[in-house]
Amino acid sequence: MTLKPWSSLGVALVATVLSVTAVFAGGQGDAGTGAQTTGGPESGPPADNQDDAMGRLMDMAKFLSQTQRFRVDIRAGYDVLQDTGQKIEFGERRTVTVSRPDSLRIDAEQSDGDKQMVLLDGKDITVFNATRNVYARTPMPGSIDEAIAYFRRELRMRLPLAVLVVNRLPAELERRVQSIDYVEQTDILGVPAHHLAARTATVDFQVWVSDGEQPLPLRIVLTYKAEEGQPQFWAQFSDWDLSPEITAATFAFTPPDGAQKIAFLAQMPRVAPPAAQAAEPTGAQP
Repeated sequence: MTLKPWSSLGVALVATVLSVTAVFAGGQGDAGTGAQTTGGPESGPPADNQDDAMGRLMDMAKFLSQTQRFRVDIRAGYDVLQDTGQKIEFGERRTVTVSRPDSLRIDAEQSDGDKQMVLLDGKDITVFNATRNVYARTPMPGSIDEAIAYFRRELRMRLPLAVLVVNRLPAELERRVQSIDYVEQTDILGVPAHHLAARTATVDFQVWVSDGEQPLPLRIVLTYKAEEGQPQFWAQFSDWDLSPEITAATFAFTPPDGAQKIAFLAQMPRVAPPAAQAAEPTGAQP
C-alpha cells in the first residue's frame, strides 16, 4: 500500500515540516478583537478558572517572547488523510535553539529518517537537507520576526512552530483567539500544568502550560477543523533550557563535501511556455 505523506514534507527545502505558524493564529481573515471565555459543562471548572484561562495563555506568550535564549526538544506527530479516508500519523523530532534578536536554529528529523535544518544567523537564512545533501541560502532581513515573515511570505516556505519564537506572540494571540476554556489542572505530564482549550477561525487548539514562575508550553494539540477529516497535529516539549550554551558554531553552517546549493523555489525564474514565447511580436517591450 502506498501511503500519502503530508504534501509539503516530500519536497526538498520546500517545507521543513508541518506549518504551525498558524497554530494559535488561524487564517489572516480571523474576526474579532480579542478572546472571550465560553461556558463549560456543569461539572467543569468554576467560572473564575474559566476567566483565568486567557491570563494563563498570555502569561505563557509573554514569558516566551521575553526569554532571550532557550533550547527545547520537541516530539511531534500529525495526521495525513489518505485517499481511502483513513488517517495515518507521521512523526518527527526537533531541537529548537533561539538567541534573540536574530539567531534561530531548528534541527528536525522526520519519521522516515529525512533530516533537515533551518538556520538564521543574523546575516543569512539557510535551509539544509542532510538526506539529499542540498541547501539553499538567502540574505536575512532583520530580526527573527522579520526573517520568519520573509521566510513564509516571500520564500513561501513553512517553518515548524514559528509562532512560539516570535516577539509578537502575545499580540497574535490577543488578536486571533476567539474563545478559550480552562479545562483542568493536571500532573499527567510529570509537573503541575494548566490545560487550556481555545479556538480561532480555522484551528481548535489545546495547550498544557506549566504552573509556576516559568509558564512554558509542555504539550500542544491542534485540530484543523476546516480541513477534510479534521486532521490533528500534536507536539510534546521536553528539556527546556533557558540559558543554553551558545558558541560560534551554534549558528554556523559549513556545507559538507559534495553539498549542492540550490535556489528556493520562490526564487527560481518563471519561464514562459514555448508557445507563449513564439506568440510575442518581435521587439515587444518586457
